[in-house]
Amino acid sequence: MMAEQPPEWAETILRLSLRCKDRDAVSGDLLEEYRASVVPARGTSSADLWYVRQVAGFVWRATGLWAVLFSGTFVARQAWDFFVPTHDFVFRSELTTYTGVALLAASAFWTAWRSRSFAAGVVMTVVMCEIAAIMSVIGVSALLAVRHDPATLNAAANSGGLEEAFLLPFMAVIPALIVGSAAAAVGTVGARLAAVGRNARL
Repeated sequence: MMAEQPPEWAETILRLSLRCKDRDAVSGDLLEEYRASVVPARGTSSADLWYVRQVAGFVWRATGLWAVLFSGTFVARQAWDFFVPTHDFVFRSELTTYTGVALLAASAFWTAWRSRSFAAGVVMTVVMCEIAAIMSVIGVSALLAVRHDPATLNAAANSGGLEEAFLLPFMAVIPALIVGSAAAAVGTVGARLAAVGRNARL
């Protein structure tokens, strides 16, 4: 009989979320526990859910800080627009746009560097972006729950409307792919060149 296998997509994401030096060890240990302990005790379906939850934990550890920063930038911008209304959004737009792009680039570069994988840099940045989108929707909802007087709702409408506030975070996946691809390429090449340099000095 073939040994039980966790969902292939989950194992792929797990490996993308790990540092290069940890990839085989962590993936192997988790697979061993899945086969030796979890499947016999819970059955295949429940074991698969257990495995996915473990993978989600590793993904969160790899992307959580970036997601909090990216989401925080968006929610702070919405609070600025809602509570300090203006008719000139140029400075605010430039500030938050450049900050968001810098965070996407940093996330992709760092992930690609630590994993030495272009795919990891891109995929984890996209995943981070979608986690941040969910957090942003929750954050904006909290802002409106705390303060939803007519002046605030009018300021929200003048700054793009509530539809934009709830949809824009999910649309950020497009710049995440573009910026993430460029930054991940730089991070991957940089990490590999650094490894070659270290090996040459040994």
